[in-house]
Amino acid sequence: MGKLKGLKVIDASTVLAGPSVGTFFAELGADVVKVENPDNPDVTRSWRLPSEKDTKIGAYFSSVNYKKKYVQLNLKEDTGRAAFFSLIKEADILLMNFKFGAQVKLGISDEQLLEANEKLIIGKINGFGEESDRVAYDLILQAESGIMSMNGDENSGPLKMPVAFIDVLAGHHLKEGLLLALLERSQQPDFKGKVISVSLYEAAVSSLVNQASNFLMTGEVPERMGSLHPNIAPYGELFRTKDGGLITFAIGSDRHFELMCTFFRKPLMSKNERYETAQKRVQHREDLFKELQFLVGQLDAEIILSGMHELHVPCAKIKSLDEVFQEEKAASMIREENIEGTLTKRVSGIAFKEA
Repeated sequence: MGKLKGLKVIDASTVLAGPSVGTFFAELGADVVKVENPDNPDVTRSWRLPSEKDTKIGAYFSSVNYKKKYVQLNLKEDTGRAAFFSLIKEADILLMNFKFGAQVKLGISDEQLLEANEKLIIGKINGFGEESDRVAYDLILQAESGIMSMNGDENSGPLKMPVAFIDVLAGHHLKEGLLLALLERSQQPDFKGKVISVSLYEAAVSSLVNQASNFLMTGEVPERMGSLHPNIAPYGELFRTKDGGLITFAIGSDRHFELMCTFFRKPLMSKNERYETAQKRVQHREDLFKELQFLVGQLDAEIILSGMHELHVPCAKIKSLDEVFQEEKAASMIREENIEGTLTKRVSGIAFKEA
C-alpha cells in the first residue's frame, strides 16, 4: 500500500505501542525514520528468546519495526539534538514515549518542537497520564485495569494475556487520533500542529466494554471463568472430539443453539426448559457441557467443524501458531525484511482492505 507516500514520520518511541504505530504508517507508504540513542537503543533489541543466541535482530524488535530507516542520535548532546530538530522541521508526525520530564531535560518539549515545525503532529504514549511519573509496562496495566483479575480460571489465579494487549490497543488509539489530525490538516489551510496523547491506562479501561457495563449496571464484579462468557453459553467451553481434537463453540443466539442441537440429532434439546434461553443456558452451563461433551466425543473434529460451517454456527478448532500459519490467509499477512543483515518476519499491522 502506498496511500501515505510522501508522509514523513519520525519514530522516537520504544518497546511496542509507539513502534507499532510507526510500522503502520510505514506499511502505508510513509517515510519512517526510527531515532535511537546509540548508547541506549530500543530496549526490545535485547528481548530475545533463548533460541536467538546468534541473531543480531531479535523477533520481538522485528514484530513492530518494519520498513524504517534507523538513525542514532544522542539527544543529550548538542549535535544530536540539532540533527533531531533538522529531522523535525521536515516531518509530518513525531512519535514519542519518553519518561516523565525527559522531554524538558533533553530540550525537546512540545513547545520547542512545535516552534521548530508549526504544522507538526506529535503522537505520544504514556503509562498513567501525562502528569504521572509512574513507569508502566503492559503487564502493569493488565494488572491495574482489572483485566488480569478476570483472566484465568478459579484455580489458576489472575493471568496476563500472552500478547502485550494494552500496548496494541494504545497503538490503535494513537493511530486513530493521528489519522484524524491528518484529516483535519488536509481540510484546513491554516492548520496548526497539535499533540495527540494516549495513556496505556485509559486504553486498557476503554477495552473493558461489556465487562465494565456488566459491573456498572448490576454491581457484579466479574470472576475468573477461563474462556467462558458471563452472558451466553455454550461459549468458550472446550470440548474433546473423538479423534482427540479440541473445539469450542460461540453460541450467540437461540437459533445457533437450535441448529447445533439439530446437527447432533438432538432437536428437542433446544426445547428443554433448562436450555431454551441464553440466561437459562448460563444458569445450567455445567449440565449443558456434560451433555454436549458426550455428543461431541462421538465424532471427529473435522466432521463437526464442517457441519457447523454449513449451518453457519460459530465453531472452531483450538490451533497452535504453527497450525495458524499453515493457513493461506494467515501466511499472506507475513511481511519479511532484511534489517542490518538479518532476515526478519512479522505479521502485517493492517487488517483492512479496500473493495
